[in-house]
Amino acid sequence: MSLEKLTSFQELEQLLKDKDKVLFLKNSTTCPVSHEAFRQYEKFADELEESIYYLNVQESRPFSNEIAERFAIKHESPQVLLFNNDNVAWHTSHWNITYKNLKEKF
Repeated sequence: MSLEKLTSFQELEQLLKDKDKVLFLKNSTTCPVSHEAFRQYEKFADELEESIYYLNVQESRPFSNEIAERFAIKHESPQVLLFNNDNVAWHTSHWNITYKNLKEKF
């Protein structure tokens, strides 16, 4: 599996400098919809050779808020963001976070 947890905006900023494409999940540890989204995200990660990333909103709320502010994307949880060259190229949330959608977009 190639799934890595981030805990700070600085970590994400560094990834965006180092990589052209970054897939990122904002996840709640207490929500059943988030739990299912995380399962779909893990399933997708299992097939990849490269890493994809996530944060747990309860543990990193300021980080989650900073993402919403910096990229002008309304905060949702669960929420997937696909960054391409330091911009959000695609994002979705809740029941739209499926293995199929992740595979199509990434």
